[in-house]
Amino acid sequence: MTATTGTRPRSTAGSAVLPTEPALRRLALMTGLNSFGNGLFFPVSVLYFTRICGIGATQVGFGLTIAGLFGVAAGIPAGRASDRWGSRRVIAVLWLGSGVAMAGYSLVHGYAGFLVAAVCFGALNQAGWGVKGALFADVLPAATRVEARGYLRMVTNVAMGLGGAIGAVALQLDTRGAYVALILFDAATFVLPAVLVRTLPLNEAATAARGADGKADTPAGSRWRAVRDLPYLTVTMLNAVTMLQFSLLEVGMPLWIAENTEAPRWTVALVMIVNCVLVALLQVRATRGVSDVAGSVRAMGRAGLLLGAACVVFALSAGLSPMWAVAVLAAGSVIQVFGEVLSSAGGWTLGYELADSRAHGVYQGVFSSGAAAAMMAGPALVTVTAVGHGFAGWAFLAALFAAAGLGIRPAVRWAQRDGEWRGEKAG
Repeated sequence: MTATTGTRPRSTAGSAVLPTEPALRRLALMTGLNSFGNGLFFPVSVLYFTRICGIGATQVGFGLTIAGLFGVAAGIPAGRASDRWGSRRVIAVLWLGSGVAMAGYSLVHGYAGFLVAAVCFGALNQAGWGVKGALFADVLPAATRVEARGYLRMVTNVAMGLGGAIGAVALQLDTRGAYVALILFDAATFVLPAVLVRTLPLNEAATAARGADGKADTPAGSRWRAVRDLPYLTVTMLNAVTMLQFSLLEVGMPLWIAENTEAPRWTVALVMIVNCVLVALLQVRATRGVSDVAGSVRAMGRAGLLLGAACVVFALSAGLSPMWAVAVLAAGSVIQVFGEVLSSAGGWTLGYELADSRAHGVYQGVFSSGAAAAMMAGPALVTVTAVGHGFAGWAFLAALFAAAGLGIRPAVRWAQRDGEWRGEKAG
């Protein structure tokens, strides 16, 4: 593991609307475009599948879980491929495939078609998460990498918020044509980033280690170490539990609002917009307090408690009048945002600092597979607990988030002792 010494370089991300770092500017453009497309469709996707395609909510949750399973399986091989052939080349292929799979959703008229499209999109899109982590390690300076990721997270949420506002129109129209238009636009937003990513320059460390083409000559002992690194796997698992919050927002909240509260349907879009706006305002600021392992551990502990508190507040919206239900759901969304920005920043730092820098692709592939596992289990878990059992289900999720956040500290201590004993890791 590496420790930061001396004066920390000033970030090019947090002081201006447009960053001065050329690679970060290009990443921001790609991120903003794709996030806008995702913001159009993701908040309304569950309602498209249930209301327009006629698929039951439980079937949708099960199908997304199966898709997540393929995402878990794809993450580590994709990471190894990025170590071998370069993160830029591999992620371009994955993004192109994701765009084609997303377009396939427009052809869904029954469960079989939904399952095929969901599996293809889930495997390709989630495999790209780990490769994107390796890409950031290759093109962003290590000293400001986490803060730059915070900036990109801000861009993501601004773009998704704008997309979600437009997606609310399709939600109110509630017709196949309106939903399909969103799907096809979202598919197109995967294509341009796939073209632009090949133009990103490597940073000095990646050029020295990999050469101009970004291919790594990884030592044989490091190529698959991540899958045997038990402390790192434990941290990955706990981080994955905190990431269940995204299934909570994308799958659980639309179903909870529609089936268990008196809040109007547009509250689904309101919750997403509140989330996007506040994350955009807070994410960069949150990264400044978690630039090292100790700060990340504190942030993850607080995040778990905040996410648990948000679950309790969401549960209280059942049985209230429409106006009060909207107010309580909005309040829960605000609490959840604080947990989200802290858990995201803490997870990014730990994912890099506890990894072997000679095999970032595989390590980030493992870390992203944990996220994919959360996406796999999340839809079914949320529908069975919160949507299916009301307050008791929300209480279970609250306890799960709190336990994961507090469990990070002993897991990281284990990882640090293991790294010092072997003397082989570098962040």
